[in-house]
Amino acid sequence: MNQEIINLYDDYTHTPLSRGEFIRRLVLITGSLTAAMAILPSIEVNAANMKMTSDEDLFTERISYPGVPGKMDAYVARPKEEKKYPAIIVIHENRGLNAHIEDVARRAAKEGFLAIAPNALSAIGANPANEDEARQKFQELKAEDSLKNFMNAFDYLGTRKDFNGNAGCVGFCWGGGMSNSLAVKLPGLKAAVAFYGRQPAAEEVSSIKAAVQLHYAGLDERVNAGIPAYEEALKKNNVTYELYMYEGVNHAFHNDTAPTRYNEAAAKLAWQRSIAFFKKYVK
Repeated sequence: MNQEIINLYDDYTHTPLSRGEFIRRLVLITGSLTAAMAILPSIEVNAANMKMTSDEDLFTERISYPGVPGKMDAYVARPKEEKKYPAIIVIHENRGLNAHIEDVARRAAKEGFLAIAPNALSAIGANPANEDEARQKFQELKAEDSLKNFMNAFDYLGTRKDFNGNAGCVGFCWGGGMSNSLAVKLPGLKAAVAFYGRQPAAEEVSSIKAAVQLHYAGLDERVNAGIPAYEEALKKNNVTYELYMYEGVNHAFHNDTAPTRYNEAAAKLAWQRSIAFFKKYVK
């Protein structure tokens, strides 16, 4: 796939770029509206591309907990055996909770964790019909409210009989930034894993008590620009961290519903590293 097209789609999904303008620019790259429409299905995310993780040996449920301004809805998955488990908060991209993120939660559950995947958009009563609407609704979220709502997920975990008191988080894109923010704000957090996510301000890093694991895509210039300052601050403040760069892959390389950006080898390796990290620090 032409990298210019992938970069355009990345701009479309992360900046206030209208669909009309996105299509106009795509036509300029491909040469015609017909060509643009033909290539569109191979660019956009589609849950049909996903290899779904079975929930056959899992306990799953949908729950809600207090949020601002409204309640937060979430998907929960864990092994069927009724006992206490370490928990992982799974944080979605800028589309809200979808089939892909629920699948990631099941993957974590298969590894012996109590996984909870909250939906940031539920706090404003949003239930978008498609990806474009979801991205538009994200502009209505207040950053301070979203942070509070994901912090509240840890308070909710404390009310569950199947939680052992140890928790970590993993986030992707928007969720990667949230994962980094939770590491700053929650001193009791055991581990935070961020996939191609926004970095916290350097002066905030001294508050991090969790072990941090960071996954970045080599072609993701937008996010990668913040790496040097973050890594310097992590070292300066003696934060336990691991940083991995996956060369030649794009932002969202872990998302198997995004055909042009998904990279199976990098995704599997990054997930294996994430699970090993959680098993080491979240027990």
